[in-house]
Amino acid sequence: MARGPAGGLYSGFARQPDGTGRTMDGRTVAVGVDHAGFPLKRPLVERLERNGRAVLDLGADGTGPVDYPDYAFAVARALRDGEAEFGVLVCGAGVGMSIAANRYPWVRAALCHDAAAARLAREHNDANVLALGARVVPVETALECLAAFLEAGFEGGRHARRVGKLAAPPRLRGRDAA
Repeated sequence: MARGPAGGLYSGFARQPDGTGRTMDGRTVAVGVDHAGFPLKRPLVERLERNGRAVLDLGADGTGPVDYPDYAFAVARALRDGEAEFGVLVCGAGVGMSIAANRYPWVRAALCHDAAAARLAREHNDANVLALGARVVPVETALECLAAFLEAGFEGGRHARRVGKLAAPPRLRGRDAA
């Protein structure tokens, strides 16, 4: 066992559906939740595994208070390091996780409340992280979002130009400069 992002213990390994230690389709999904998102974790992980996805479980492992940025950062790191192709983040409303994850230029986290938004996040925005709010999205809706997100592909075309602008935003000058 390794130390988890918030200092707790977690497995930190990808559970492979075929039990061999290899991903069956080469597409691992990193999952990170905080204490508020924990109730959605099991149904999401079970659905991923049932659909032949490998799951990189980055915690949390219970409902004790933890800090959501730690789990968003862990999923971002897994994407950067090539340990996962997609990520799923869950906190109370999904807002904090999506803000934290989007601090990294290689992450395009989309907060979704329905399957249509999840599908469009992939098709139009090439989102690679699905963010959900356990306090605002019922389990069935979360599972529908997950399926739509993973089944959709990036359409490219006119959307590619727009996504490219996300990777290299213009520098702001004057009063609005950061």
